[in-house]
Amino acid sequence: MSLSPFNFPSVDLPPAALALREEVREFLAEEVASGSFVPVCDSWMARSAEFSEKLGARGWLGVIWPKEYGGHERSQLERFVITAEVVAWGAPVAAHWVADRQTGPLMLRVGTEEQRQKYLPRIARGEFFFSIGMSEPDAGSDLASVRTMATKQADGNYLLNGTKVWTSGAHQSNAMVVFCRTAPKGDDRHAGFSQFIVETDQPGIQINPINLINGEHHFNEVVFDNVELDASQLLGKEGEGWAQVMGELAFERSGPERFLSTFPLLQEMVNELRGSDDPRASVVVGQLLARVWSLYNMSMRVFGRLAAGMNADIEAVLVKELGNRFEKEIAETCRLLLDICPSDEGGSRVEVLMAEAILHSPGFTLRGGTSEILRGIVARGLGLR
Repeated sequence: MSLSPFNFPSVDLPPAALALREEVREFLAEEVASGSFVPVCDSWMARSAEFSEKLGARGWLGVIWPKEYGGHERSQLERFVITAEVVAWGAPVAAHWVADRQTGPLMLRVGTEEQRQKYLPRIARGEFFFSIGMSEPDAGSDLASVRTMATKQADGNYLLNGTKVWTSGAHQSNAMVVFCRTAPKGDDRHAGFSQFIVETDQPGIQINPINLINGEHHFNEVVFDNVELDASQLLGKEGEGWAQVMGELAFERSGPERFLSTFPLLQEMVNELRGSDDPRASVVVGQLLARVWSLYNMSMRVFGRLAAGMNADIEAVLVKELGNRFEKEIAETCRLLLDICPSDEGGSRVEVLMAEAILHSPGFTLRGGTSEILRGIVARGLGLR
């Protein structure tokens, strides 16, 4: 047995990031005061194309991308503070979230010049939105089990068939990056995968809603029936999809959204408990605040590793696994300490936020990889399996 330590090198926010954080906070406070949005839990599943356009107009999308593609050439840590603030404030950011967080960086890394010029400037302006086609029925978090197939034709183009599930925002996205097989399964279960850019208005695509427990439509089943793909829609190199998607997941799993989804509830709970004579309150809330600060720093250090060009796959997995459990515990702690009844309409702010957190919490430990899969990845990283 060998234990390989995780590497979370110390990093401090530079002056530019600290100044940007204050600017973002002022903007968000003004937006809330004007009624532009009402803070919600799990806000990176709340969509407002208009709000995304406002962020794009301020240069807060495509933050780290080259200016030639509509970006702003700022640092990973500057992007980190924007991401942390909009989620902590409960702002509706779902429209641009996937494209800004992972599709853009993936395209910069492996995309063609034509793909970059076509999509990146529109993403940075908050005008073009992507979703992710990874999970499938009977595959879940085991991406090596996906069966959606892009079959190469004699003319060099492809024919796409299969089904994706839990596809967030597909019904409101302009395009999706689809992870699929381009070669039959062999001895190496991680070989033979590729990724394609598929625009959602192409013939042969059917998008079926999967409603959340509260009736919201966010997830979808997406069926591809002989969808014709031009060779120019291949993202990266054929057969290298597994390595590409693993790098993509480091961006998906490490962000502050993985532990701040229920932060608006934590804030309201603290407000409700001010002056409480419950001896448990200060201890339990103090523990929660200490944990959120620890997770904040862990996530920031992952961004620091990414900024330095370092691999952060295992560290990102650890942030997500610890963060998702923490998000659920905020709702459970609120139920323990406050004598209130969750209400999805007509209640006080803390009652509404508590209802949102409880109803969304089953998905926290599923999206981006189930806790069981993530713990297995951590165990391998430690040399335990």
